[in-house]
Amino acid sequence: MSQSKRRPQTTKQSQPVSLPILAAAAVMVIAGVAILLLLNRPQAAASPTGFPAQLSVNEAVTLREQGAFILDVRQPEEWNDFHVPDSTLIPLGELESRLSEVPRDRDIVVVCRSGNRSQQGRDILLKAGFQNVTSMAGGLREWQALGYPTITGP
Repeated sequence: MSQSKRRPQTTKQSQPVSLPILAAAAVMVIAGVAILLLLNRPQAAASPTGFPAQLSVNEAVTLREQGAFILDVRQPEEWNDFHVPDSTLIPLGELESRLSEVPRDRDIVVVCRSGNRSQQGRDILLKAGFQNVTSMAGGLREWQALGYPTITGP
């Protein structure tokens, strides 16, 4: 007679998931969602009239050709190095006190060296009630690199 060896039947019991693992997973999910939201946020809101908040150098050139006021918010020494012909210099730190020098009846393109100060200048003008105001992305470095005209000196 053959004896069959029987193994005792075992049942798998689920192991409880530890709290640190759950916490780490939750942190990773929240961080991922936050990164996605930051990457997909709009650059800046348009003005109340629907004018774009920011435009490219090529778009700025077109607006300039159509009579837009080009407002340079760099410092005088930067202006002297090079600037857009027929543009107006009002350094960013002086803009709020010199708003009367900016026309309210023209489109306004705010420019600077790389595009950061121009966004601040745009926001100052919008807060002061100016309507068709935008800033130029890429700044005057890109303007010059694309071969658009500049002049030097005061």
